[in-house]
Amino acid sequence: MLKITHLTAGYGGPPIIHDVTMEVREKEIVTLIGPNGAGKSTVLRSVFGLTKIETGELEYFGKSLNALIPEQIVQSGITYDPQGRSIFPSLSVQENLEMGAYLNKKIDKERFAAIYEKFPRLKERRHQKSKTLSGGEQQMLAIARALMLSPELLLLDEPSIGLAPKIIAEVFLKLQEIRDSGVSILMVEQNATQALAISDRAYVLELGRIRYEGSGRDLLKDPKVGELYLGNKKS
Repeated sequence: MLKITHLTAGYGGPPIIHDVTMEVREKEIVTLIGPNGAGKSTVLRSVFGLTKIETGELEYFGKSLNALIPEQIVQSGITYDPQGRSIFPSLSVQENLEMGAYLNKKIDKERFAAIYEKFPRLKERRHQKSKTLSGGEQQMLAIARALMLSPELLLLDEPSIGLAPKIIAEVFLKLQEIRDSGVSILMVEQNATQALAISDRAYVLELGRIRYEGSGRDLLKDPKVGELYLGNKKS
């Protein structure tokens, strides 16, 4: 569904990512891992029209994304949950979800019902201000808001950041449920070991370039990946 070919991009200065080629297929979780500053978030922002593309091509179901602005990209079926749980703290859970649907004025009660079915804790707290939610609940709300427009591809930047291990496990379980419902996910994640365990495929970035790629399981087993990026000790 998403094909990135020889992409070099940045923010107006020297490029951050170089000659990146990768893809996301339907009903997949694809994870980008690597050290801080490797360019992982820049890949997501490039897909969402937030960088300056120097060379390369971004295609979504065969149509170019290169010249599109974020609003057009959302309308094509891609949504983006940036790093840091960017919810509206003074708004209620329900109001945050309404903001997620702002591009589609025809969103009806059935869509809200479907989201609340996926996220029952949010339904229980739908009238609470989002700043009163726990960190895990706020992350679930950020993901739920990104799903309001029924995307086919969800971009997630560090969904586990700042969460306790038990809550991380809940978030990753929810991501698998979202994938199984038919929504593909392209995710940046520092919690590499757990992310690879749920990923269909993954890419390792270093200094803006892809160094390794393969299935999540294969990269988990790769001793070089384990030593360099997963904190595994050399035996």
